[in-house]
Amino acid sequence: MSSRNGHTTPCKQIRCAIYTRKSSDEGLEQDFNSLDAQRESAEAYVASQKAEGWVCLPARYDDGGFTGGNLERPAVQQLLADIEAGLIDCVVVYKVDRLSRSLLDFARMMSVFEQHGVSFVSVTQQFNTTHSMGRLTLNILLSFAQFEREIISERTRDKIAAAKRKGMWGGGRPILGYDIERRAGGNRLVVNETEADRVRRIFELYLECGSIMQTLPRLDTLGWTNKAWTTKAGRAMGGSRFDKSTLFHLLTSVAYLGKVTHKGEIFDGQHEAIIDEDTFNRVGSMLRSNRTVEGRGNRNQYGALLKGLVRCKACGCAMIHHHTARKTKSGAERRYRYYVCTQAQKRGWTECPSPSLPAPDLERFVIDQIRSLGGDDAILAESVRRAQERLRERADELIVQRDSLASQLEAHRAELRDLVDRGADRNGSAARAGALREEISTLSAELRRLNTRIESIQSRLLDEDELAGALEAFDPMWERLTTAERERLVQLLIQRVEYDGQAETISVTFHGLEDAPEEEEPACTA
Repeated sequence: MSSRNGHTTPCKQIRCAIYTRKSSDEGLEQDFNSLDAQRESAEAYVASQKAEGWVCLPARYDDGGFTGGNLERPAVQQLLADIEAGLIDCVVVYKVDRLSRSLLDFARMMSVFEQHGVSFVSVTQQFNTTHSMGRLTLNILLSFAQFEREIISERTRDKIAAAKRKGMWGGGRPILGYDIERRAGGNRLVVNETEADRVRRIFELYLECGSIMQTLPRLDTLGWTNKAWTTKAGRAMGGSRFDKSTLFHLLTSVAYLGKVTHKGEIFDGQHEAIIDEDTFNRVGSMLRSNRTVEGRGNRNQYGALLKGLVRCKACGCAMIHHHTARKTKSGAERRYRYYVCTQAQKRGWTECPSPSLPAPDLERFVIDQIRSLGGDDAILAESVRRAQERLRERADELIVQRDSLASQLEAHRAELRDLVDRGADRNGSAARAGALREEISTLSAELRRLNTRIESIQSRLLDEDELAGALEAFDPMWERLTTAERERLVQLLIQRVEYDGQAETISVTFHGLEDAPEEEEPACTA
């Protein structure tokens, strides 16, 4: 309250939200825990400012068991949503690092606070964020908080490395052949005899079949799958069919030798081995001889122009570049290039109706489509017109959705402000207030998503003259380009190439012309 000319005028009410956080969930089951202690101190501070109009909001913003290193916390997300809804004037915390231990995240939150006129107070660290000295003090405190978090991360990594050197299991997904035994001193792997027999048989099958692709059908016939398990939350996980990648991972896992790995080093593990070293080495030797461990260092060595662009319509999968080399009658080596469906590569040729097509023929066809698009004014004009028309229609549809959502959001925020002003907890409307907060959070996220989509569509609107000029320059420039430059140019022009093996057609979609008539021709057969 303040006095002016003998009259008392009420101070403006400052609605204070108290945020509390604890990194671990240890002790949270107690009647009076760390979160309660933080809130009690903050409430006492707010009460001391009662003469200035400060009031404590009844809503609790408590994050128990969440790190301060990121913003993936339910209570802090609710706090930000309520700030955007205009329900909060001041955020009070016990210490700055309770709100965040990351300078970047804190800067983002302070930006939201300033945008909505919300002040920030730390009970144990006095500063005023409206002054430069207060901001400097705050940044220094946050720097130390972030340093402490990084030190904790380093200690955790060192602890994991030390445990691996001792042969302890480092956690993660269970593997076929073992179960996880949970114990106070650290979890460990114990042999699941039924699954262990299956693992041994898988190694034997690979040695019998001689290749991963011939082993996969045998596993399907037996009905054997990857490890299936249930999470702590009761969710069923795993149990998928083997493919080339998962079977290769199983056959090369040193865990089956009773060992653990850490950053490329192998240590004797504390769990029992399932596979003997002789069998493991014979399988490894066969894998190497079959060239299944070539690695991932291939950087488009053979100049695939359409790398990452081709898709198989029948399977809905990508088609990757592949090559084979054969000797001619003269003894020279001739290389043949193909685009191969990943479904066929992982599961076998019988899994796809048309697993491959010759790469040179496909690339030649796509380049011809680029040339023809730039050389035919009628096709270019119609393509641009239809693309622009469809893009604008889609943008208009999204704008209508966005305006409707914005209206709903504002109505919910107004209702929530009214409930809070009337005291939601005292008049039995707390449940409605909670439901409104959830709806506001959901609508805000959807509104941001719609705005992003609208901006993306509007940025793709093309100018016909600009596109025509770029395509006219394509033909004389093409012959002077290196293979790498040609690949880059194609990637910039083409959005996707779809191969329909059943209809024996190929369709090409250009960037920005997603809804233009796609060029098609009968597909080449492999």
